[in-house]
Amino acid sequence: MKMSRREVLVAGAAAAIAVVAGTRSVANAQAQSGSADAHKPGKSKKHFDILIVGGGSAGAVLAARLSSDAQRRVLLLEAGPNFAPDAYPQVLKDANIVAGSPTFDWHYHTDDAASLGHDIPVPRGRVVGGSSAVNAAVAIRARPADFARWTQRGIDGWSWDEVLAAYKAMENTPSGDDAWHGRAGPFPIRQRTAEENTPSMRAFVEGSEALGLQHVSDFNGASQHGAGPYTLNVVDGVRINTGMAYLTAAVRARPNLTIQGGAEVDRVFFEGKRAVGVKLLDGQVRSAGEVILASGVFGSPAILMRSGIGPTKHLSGLGIATVADLPVGNRLQDHPFFYNVYALKREANAMKPASGALVWTRSQDAAPGDLDLQISGTHLIDPKVSPTGGAIVLACAVTLPKSIGQLRLSSRDPRAAPRIHYNFFHDQSDLDRLVEAVLLSRKIGRTAPFSEVIDHEIAPGNTVDDGKALRANIVSNVAAYLHPTSTVPMGNDSDPGAVVDAWGKVRGVEALRVVDASIIPDIPSAPTNVTTIMVAERIAAKLSA
Repeated sequence: MKMSRREVLVAGAAAAIAVVAGTRSVANAQAQSGSADAHKPGKSKKHFDILIVGGGSAGAVLAARLSSDAQRRVLLLEAGPNFAPDAYPQVLKDANIVAGSPTFDWHYHTDDAASLGHDIPVPRGRVVGGSSAVNAAVAIRARPADFARWTQRGIDGWSWDEVLAAYKAMENTPSGDDAWHGRAGPFPIRQRTAEENTPSMRAFVEGSEALGLQHVSDFNGASQHGAGPYTLNVVDGVRINTGMAYLTAAVRARPNLTIQGGAEVDRVFFEGKRAVGVKLLDGQVRSAGEVILASGVFGSPAILMRSGIGPTKHLSGLGIATVADLPVGNRLQDHPFFYNVYALKREANAMKPASGALVWTRSQDAAPGDLDLQISGTHLIDPKVSPTGGAIVLACAVTLPKSIGQLRLSSRDPRAAPRIHYNFFHDQSDLDRLVEAVLLSRKIGRTAPFSEVIDHEIAPGNTVDDGKALRANIVSNVAAYLHPTSTVPMGNDSDPGAVVDAWGKVRGVEALRVVDASIIPDIPSAPTNVTTIMVAERIAAKLSA
């Protein structure tokens, strides 16, 4: 059975967007959760010390940490609904559903048809908790080699020793070595065991080990090179997003913290070069002593550019006056992703839990110390694509791509999605390495005990050989791992490509920061969620020092 390109794109964890019946409406959620003056027109009379735009993986962390000072008045604005920690709908809680409802999505896609022959869906969470409420809940840190590149760029304050302390402080993990894990942080991270995984997922790990890969018992431990069960922010089957973990009932009860759902921001407004607040789409104005954008890799640069911060040539073409001429949107990256899908034998077609295991290894051209290839084992696929009623996805990725994309506004209209161009495979080595990952994945597919639970390969299918046909199939069907970064990159004063400094302060203006995955200077070799949380933790601590 050969899958169409659309079926392949839907097959993986990241690109699956299913319409789920019975999802609670945004309007109902906003009605239950907005601040008292959320729907009053005109300028807000209440002044805040800090205004945070976006309540996702970074914004929820910032709101919780910065409002811990009772003298600091904090406003958190979120375009999507603001659910109480115990009131998230099942489609957001269930860790076996990824990007499961259009109600909580921004409906972004890339503009890559000219180079790839197709666009790529890039779902992003539109709810308090952001993409941490809709993702596959993989909780793996970036590696020491990733932060060594930050240091090589001349960025101070982000060495491995410094960030490890923050990683440990944010997490509560009952297992693993004390040298690598924190026990009392707000964010739960759990190491999945082989016994918890499905039979086919266990066989995937064992087949990988049969090929010589080492067993990894903890991807947040001393070594990541090998195969093993995933590390996840899942507790009893529930995906714990940052809205649950950080914006607890006690935090929400603070009189100095206001959370407003249904509040989509058009732009930041300035007095001279100083940010003094934001304008919402409905015309409301919110004033503050400092503005922090935490709207994600696509949202934050779009707001900056609508506010006059970005490349002057692009802004002037849209009739936007330049406040600061900065290279916003110029260093977009994501991990290219390809789905190698197998039909399971009927006696081994269990598919829950959906996220199970990982191979993390290095290509033949990897730099010393780098791990630039991953094969992610999941059951995040509609079982109907398999004639046996069960399937497993071995999703292959290049985790240190060299290709650089770009983000631009498509219109001055804040309701128009930005133009997202990933530019996958512009650097030929990215395609070469993804082919290498898929060849390894297919080799695992032919290796016992994994081969013993497989009925047949669905995608790319047995008619696609390992040569030119496979290479063309990868290009035609490539998706994204959904780990976008670097549209508002940090850097030192001599870096012409940097938009913010090492602590998120936007160059050329005052009282404006960006704190989310967009400021990561280049894409790390791991899923980005826990690193984004860590970045927010460290910058919040810096602002509170």
